[in-house]
Amino acid sequence: MAAYAALLSLSQILHNLQPHDRRRFFHDKDVLLESLLENVIFLQDFLENSPQHKASNFAAIESLEPRIRAVAYAAEEIIESHISYQLLAKHNTFWHLDPFWKMFFRVQSAVAVAVHVFWTPIAHLNAVAVVAQNLISAGRKQKWVQVIKDMDFIITEVVQIKNACCAGEDLWKNSNILPAATSSSSSLHLGVRGKNLVVGFDGDLVEIKTRMIRASSNLEAVSIVGMGGIGKTTLARQVHDDSYIDSHFDVRAWIVVSQEYSLRQVMLGLLDSAKLIVSDIQLLSDEELAVYLYQSLKGRRYLIVMDDMWDTKIWDAVRRLFPDDGNGSRVLLTTRISDVAEYANSCSPQYKMNFLNEEDSWNLLRRKVFGEEACPLELEEIGKVIARKCGGLPLSIVVIGGLLSKASRTQEYWRSVANNLNAVATEVDERCVEILALSYHHLPHHLRACFLYMGVFLKDDIPVSKLVRLWAAEGFLKPDISKSMEEVAERYLKDLVERSLVLVTKKSSNGKIKTCRIHDLLRDLCAKNARKENLFHVVNSYDDVKQDTSTWRRLTIHPDAWRPREIYSSIHSIPKARSLLCIGTNLIHLSFVYLRFRLLRVLDVVVIHFHEFPAEVIELVNLRYLAFTCAWQLPPSISKLQNLETLVYHKWKLQQCPLLPRDIWVMPKLRHLWVTPSCFLDSLDHAQRLPNNSFLLENLQTLSEVRNFRCSSDIIKRIPNLRKLKISYDVSLFESWSSYQLENLATLHKLETLTIRTENSHHIPDVVYPEKLTFPLQLRKLTLSGLRLPWHNLKIIGALPNLEVLKLQRNACQGPEWRPIEGEFCQLKFLLLEGLDVVQWRADDTHFPRLQNLIIRSCCRLKEIPSCFGDIYTLELIELVDCRITALISAKQIQREQQNLENYELEVRLNPGLRGRSSV
Repeated sequence: MAAYAALLSLSQILHNLQPHDRRRFFHDKDVLLESLLENVIFLQDFLENSPQHKASNFAAIESLEPRIRAVAYAAEEIIESHISYQLLAKHNTFWHLDPFWKMFFRVQSAVAVAVHVFWTPIAHLNAVAVVAQNLISAGRKQKWVQVIKDMDFIITEVVQIKNACCAGEDLWKNSNILPAATSSSSSLHLGVRGKNLVVGFDGDLVEIKTRMIRASSNLEAVSIVGMGGIGKTTLARQVHDDSYIDSHFDVRAWIVVSQEYSLRQVMLGLLDSAKLIVSDIQLLSDEELAVYLYQSLKGRRYLIVMDDMWDTKIWDAVRRLFPDDGNGSRVLLTTRISDVAEYANSCSPQYKMNFLNEEDSWNLLRRKVFGEEACPLELEEIGKVIARKCGGLPLSIVVIGGLLSKASRTQEYWRSVANNLNAVATEVDERCVEILALSYHHLPHHLRACFLYMGVFLKDDIPVSKLVRLWAAEGFLKPDISKSMEEVAERYLKDLVERSLVLVTKKSSNGKIKTCRIHDLLRDLCAKNARKENLFHVVNSYDDVKQDTSTWRRLTIHPDAWRPREIYSSIHSIPKARSLLCIGTNLIHLSFVYLRFRLLRVLDVVVIHFHEFPAEVIELVNLRYLAFTCAWQLPPSISKLQNLETLVYHKWKLQQCPLLPRDIWVMPKLRHLWVTPSCFLDSLDHAQRLPNNSFLLENLQTLSEVRNFRCSSDIIKRIPNLRKLKISYDVSLFESWSSYQLENLATLHKLETLTIRTENSHHIPDVVYPEKLTFPLQLRKLTLSGLRLPWHNLKIIGALPNLEVLKLQRNACQGPEWRPIEGEFCQLKFLLLEGLDVVQWRADDTHFPRLQNLIIRSCCRLKEIPSCFGDIYTLELIELVDCRITALISAKQIQREQQNLENYELEVRLNPGLRGRSSV
């Protein structure tokens, strides 16, 4: 919930308070600060550990959460307002004044200086400043007292709830019952006119039935995993009800576990489903019931279906009830959570259900609406559009199909459904929303805000690098002393993927998630819940900002919205906004946009093209994330944003490569600096250099992309924790490779990803390659382009002990023959060769013992791939694009040889291009 996210954000602010701010707020009494921190952490722990699945507690906790959120927001606002005020007051004498008086005094002072007449003494201005500051301090103190009072009331109520919970826990422990007892199900059978129809999962159905019958004779758990509404229960029901399965097993039982369950009810449900209930069974104790169930299954071949499992505790409780007599008994699980499936059987592959493709989506919709009848031709085209817009989710297709089957079968009506699909699905069947919402309500508190936040994005794939940095800037990540914020965020995202809430759409060459997305219905669920909890508001039209926006914390504007200029002109009336994101594809050209949100932390306006740098940004001293597009260079005053962690700067209409100001070096919290395309980074002249501990970007992890970067030892030691570096060298502005001192890159001991490329090298074909090129031992991913290294120089790269990804592009290496040395590239998993002039590649399987992916593009002279690559047992993919025909033939030959050895895992993709079709 947003309450937990608000507490987490407040705790980070309190931890990061500077000493002078602590004195102002807590009057040199650290005990007050510690007490407040303890209260905040106490409330965090309460929300994290509260058993909300108990109905008796849910109402009480739900009523508390808005109050917790409100008091955390209030405390946060007081502190951040003060910090903002203090930082701005350093640079601007008139910041504390009303905008009218601010302008008045500025004009008055300027005129007075111009005519040398000081008719309003500076002392008078200072007096006004003192009065204004005293008034602000008094107001802040009053608000602070109210915050402390409100928090004390909440703490008292929380203690009462915790005491009641403890008493309840004792009762549950004494009765040996797991939390709550209910027979409700979060599953929905995706039936078609009374039947359970499997569309698009026929292969999975056959494979699962085969596993039920022909696999190991030992007891085995088989899992079906996927998001809510994907069809797990329907698939499991098809297996359970199959006539051959029925005849194969002596006993079959089906139990819906769901989020709320009791061990006793699970045992009774299994016995009832298996028709093993006896008249006096209710008189048995829990232990006697467990013995009876075990003995009833003993010696018999059974199939137990446990539908809708949410955690591992129930598996621990029931596993001992299932005897293993070596007769081929099976337990079939359905779950949304991969970890649950893994826990039940780590040795068995999971059946992960994916979205239906467009053809299967249409088949399911057609059969839901028309049964075995044919679809009228005039409805087929619009019907396929409706099916496609369901996003491959069977739940959505069945709900819409149920509506269409009972409604007017006209083109006009079907078009209206197609244009308002998600709204129709949720309005027609609230059960649809309930099924999807269960996954959200089952999330631990630390993941809820992160999941809801995905609703700010459009339907396009979401860049993970951007997502995790926004999570960090918003304060959604719980600090872990053993991990960086980025690593914490990656763990959160992986958890959401394993819970079948987030779909991975693309992985990078090193196997990490590169882009992801969520289903449209989940996106709508996120936006709805986020609006309800005041986490963020999505603005799609001018009407959205005509309502009361005074309490909004975060807003996302979709530039494709109607009347964007009016929207941007209105958003200055949202004084408490912490985030402003403009997400979309339309590029907006505005000379001025209101950016006067004093407490803003996140400002993402890349799709707005500023003709000049917006000066108001410099007043947003609380900014942690800034992304924008500008036709002007960054001003030196950018360094006033001392809290900035991520800076993304897109150049627009700039004829020359911009120069980043030297002041970038005095932004100590900066973690990620992205400039596209490339920029020059002002070096530190000896005459202007500050003391040794200045100009130190100790937290910087990403620097991309810097042109003609001088890797002097003095510069390198000022970015000691850099993990990702992208640099380019313009040969037309070249001095010599030695002047750039690339050998010092080896001292970046935490660097994991490095890209080095040249520009305009075709203008000077005889440029000398860098001879003193060395790399840090921790390097995992290396991309080289245009360096023209001799192939024998790759021994430096081949010796890197942790290198997993190597991309050699556009004459990165030169020469007709590449002959690796034994023992090189021992950890390499991904190799890309692109635009190289190599003819002969003489290698064997010992050179790349762990290679998984080999990609070769536009290497038109390469004759063949070494045949021994087929002996690399880890190799999964060979892809050739635009290569000569002999290279294509060699790849197919490797695949055939492996298939003859019954290795069907190796995939070969061939795209001959013009060269492949014309080569001899």
